[in-house]
Amino acid sequence: MPDALNCPAEHPRAEINHSAHQRTPSRSAAMFRSLFERSGVGVATLDSHSRIRRANDAMLALLDRSTSEVRDIAFADLLHPDSRPRLRAGLDQLRLGRTGRLTEYVRVPRPDNAVGGNLTALRMQADARADSPLLVLVQVDPPTPECPPGGARSTLLSEMEARILEKVAAGASTVQLAGRLHLSCKGIEYHVGAMLRKLDVPNRPALVSRAYTLGILSSGSWPPRVRQEYVKSP
Repeated sequence: MPDALNCPAEHPRAEINHSAHQRTPSRSAAMFRSLFERSGVGVATLDSHSRIRRANDAMLALLDRSTSEVRDIAFADLLHPDSRPRLRAGLDQLRLGRTGRLTEYVRVPRPDNAVGGNLTALRMQADARADSPLLVLVQVDPPTPECPPGGARSTLLSEMEARILEKVAAGASTVQLAGRLHLSCKGIEYHVGAMLRKLDVPNRPALVSRAYTLGILSSGSWPPRVRQEYVKSP
């Protein structure tokens, strides 16, 4: 029979500290809670099928929907049609562990316009061999004052720029644009570059998003159409 005196006594303070440790959330959990609740960035967690499980207030405001309206809905289905194909493919690659991080410029449809922002998605599971839930963050573009019809000359497009913008918004490549508009590829790139500078954006997806935000492209129209008041008179 073991000697009771040799058995280590339970220390009351140790019990208290152990309980306190159990109640204290990990640093990573606290950081996630802070990001989710107070960052102002749209945050959502997706299940292994890229469906929304949780979304914070900023993400719900971006999507213009309630919690019940987004839960169990595929995240890509809530975006503008021109953002869906690339995002679906990218989320699948990320979920399967074929890439460690996804960044995309996405747009969310609105009744009168579309809102754009930079999306970052990360795996929530370290094991690259298994499907993983995902963490999605969207930083919305800062608001840009809408240019009134007949506004600043620098926001107006030439007739050719307007036609190119419409086809870029529809997903046409440089080669396709050159064939349809009877220009060289360098000519297409010249006009696209001019529009990037006019709208102060870095790439074609951002160009399309800014054009919708400014009202240059008519919302709710397919194929995309540039509003005539934003086209320079001959």
